[in-house]
Amino acid sequence: MKITSIERSVHRLPLDPPFKPSWDSRARHHFDVDLVRVHTDEGLVGVGSGDSMAGFAGHEELFLGEDPRDLDRHFRIVENLSFHYGRCWPLENALWDLYGLYTGEPVWRLLGGRSNKVRCYASSGSLRAPGELADLAQLIVEEGFPAMKIRFQRADWAEDIEALAAVRDAVGDGLELMVDCNQGWRMPWDAKRPWSLKEALAVARELEELDVYWMEEPLHRGDYEGMRLLREEVDLRIAGGEMTRELHELRLLVEKRCLDVLQPDCVVTGGIFGLAQLARQAVDAGLEFTPHSWGNGIGLMANAHLAAGAAGSSFFEFPFDPPSWTPERRDFPLVDPLVPDSQGWLVLPEGPGFGLELDERRLAETRVG
Repeated sequence: MKITSIERSVHRLPLDPPFKPSWDSRARHHFDVDLVRVHTDEGLVGVGSGDSMAGFAGHEELFLGEDPRDLDRHFRIVENLSFHYGRCWPLENALWDLYGLYTGEPVWRLLGGRSNKVRCYASSGSLRAPGELADLAQLIVEEGFPAMKIRFQRADWAEDIEALAAVRDAVGDGLELMVDCNQGWRMPWDAKRPWSLKEALAVARELEELDVYWMEEPLHRGDYEGMRLLREEVDLRIAGGEMTRELHELRLLVEKRCLDVLQPDCVVTGGIFGLAQLARQAVDAGLEFTPHSWGNGIGLMANAHLAAGAAGSSFFEFPFDPPSWTPERRDFPLVDPLVPDSQGWLVLPEGPGFGLELDERRLAETRVG
């Protein structure tokens, strides 16, 4: 079997009402999905998505004519491209989907088959007034989720604590709460400085009082010593690593004992091949491994296969913030949006590859460029 072509396309969904993410000062009025398809001479087509793969154009010849099953080789070439250009890992994901189609097995089983499902936590994305956030938490309980992630990034972190306290008062101890402090990285136009260790420690003490399960991205992504010291000082878990660019940086987070919960994303760093190895290393070191999955349903499913097959994650991120962010919006390229069951479990398909069906009519309608 040989790779015959690599097809890339962009699809845009208008957002009305717009989505206002906590990590971005600019509201999102549309949602773009960058899709990559790997075609073979046997008619099999693997699909990946989650990043624009900036700089990939013109490098297709590095893969054309190659056997798509040579996953180690392709991982190394994509790693090279992702160093020199943009993050090209959706292509590597598509090759795993293709390998699953060829073998007739789901990707989670090819990775070791630790489980065929992941327990989802509802990951909110916007900033709301305390009462509105408490209402969302009540809805999340009714939907069957066992946990919820709350975003910080208000003008003063004391306001963030007020919103978190409102949620805890509303749901009691019936819902695990995580907090994303959004201090690890910034959008290109955001010049705000990250918290210092003293600020992060002060926030952490408040989170301990409210029985928070983990504190995510409390410091700049390169502050290894600060993360290590914070982790030693507090009882709650410290999480991070979602946008870390290189695998060796993630390994350093493990080796330096900076985190309790490692959160890389296979569409932006390391792919499935690299992160499966890292997940086993993290679990062996006593860390939790649960991928970041804030994107579209194709990237979400790739990360779910990784989490289920290689790590057996305790919780898995499921973006959910209606009405501005819903499974129907997030997964518009798919025939059926991904939804967990009434107990919060996302059950992965037994079908080959990622087990996804693209909505070709919708993709044609939304294609741009």
